[in-house]
Amino acid sequence: MDDSTAAIEKRQCAEALRRHLKAAKHLRQQANFDPAAARARLYLREWQAGRLARTHAELLASARFGPAARFFISDLYGPKDFSSRDEEVERILPLLIKMLPASALRTVALAVELDALTEELDSAMVAELCRAGRIEQIDEVGYATAYRGVACRAERQRQIVLIRETGEALDRLATKPLLSSLLKMMRRPAQLAGLGDLHQFLEGGFDAFRGMGSASDFLASIEAKEQKLLRRLFDGVADPFVT
Repeated sequence: MDDSTAAIEKRQCAEALRRHLKAAKHLRQQANFDPAAARARLYLREWQAGRLARTHAELLASARFGPAARFFISDLYGPKDFSSRDEEVERILPLLIKMLPASALRTVALAVELDALTEELDSAMVAELCRAGRIEQIDEVGYATAYRGVACRAERQRQIVLIRETGEALDRLATKPLLSSLLKMMRRPAQLAGLGDLHQFLEGGFDAFRGMGSASDFLASIEAKEQKLLRRLFDGVADPFVT
């Protein structure tokens, strides 16, 4: 990749980052404005984290794939509140554009886009579950009903695509040996500068993916199971969560 191409890619990543950071921040502010809404969002995310752990139990139990699976559920697609990480990215975005290679910047951009889309879909799910009076005692039947009520099939498909693309971006980062040394060197300065969450995301993802070698089988497994579940939910299949 020549310098002009890299500069264009960096600019495109930066524009995407700004757009998705703004969207995620707005949705989180809405969700956290009302304490009852914030609790409802937590109920939903805790239930979804449990669902992910059940759906991908084989990956979590695998010596090879376990660390990457745990990273996905805790730092990419789980119940964690990413406000601090995204605020750090927003605060030092000009520096990130200058310092990070395009591949690392694109990884952050994809993760933030996934974050923003998940916030949007979770907000709609919370509203649907609250209308049905099921938010404090979410079960599979109530979740499936709310899922179909929200619809947003194209957005759900995009969410799965983003999971795969973010994983592929992390996989590419894991092949860059110099990045490992750079991330280790940056750990303490990042913490002192108030950038601990962002650094933890990058280093945690790098370590998890580097440790398993090629991520192809791992990502294919996640994508296949999530696509199958999406189809079963929208088709109204009885016991859609049974794999």
